[in-house]
Amino acid sequence: MTTTTYEIQRALSDEQILVCFDLLLILRPHLDKESFVQKVRKQEKEGYTMIYISDAEGIRSVAGYRFTNHLAWGKTLYVDDLITQPEARGIGFGTHLIKWLMGEAKSQGCDSIHLDTGIDRDEAHRLYLNLGLKIDCLHLSMKFD
Repeated sequence: MTTTTYEIQRALSDEQILVCFDLLLILRPHLDKESFVQKVRKQEKEGYTMIYISDAEGIRSVAGYRFTNHLAWGKTLYVDDLITQPEARGIGFGTHLIKWLMGEAKSQGCDSIHLDTGIDRDEAHRLYLNLGLKIDCLHLSMKFD
């Protein structure tokens, strides 16, 4: 069995950020294209980085992450966003991104990697658990009008 290594790119230019929009829209349907780059740029000022994998078929997988510090977890790489094109799931793009993120966390001296995932994302949960992530908390939230 051969393992394919996919090149991971950082979305640095407005064009690279914008090309990730359609895929991120699946994960974040409230986003609008007109303000997307501006929102990403604002998050970048808070430490957010967007990475992606593309091939001849286009953008296949996207992740957004940042480094945070917590009393509970220490220095952490927190994954804000992670999505693989539905028709490309099972090929290895998501696995490659997560393994890259784990390596990035270790190289930056992190104590852990964390992410939140929607309760209905069973395929993603299987992937995360198979890669060694553990379910160790319950995330609660409240939206304000």
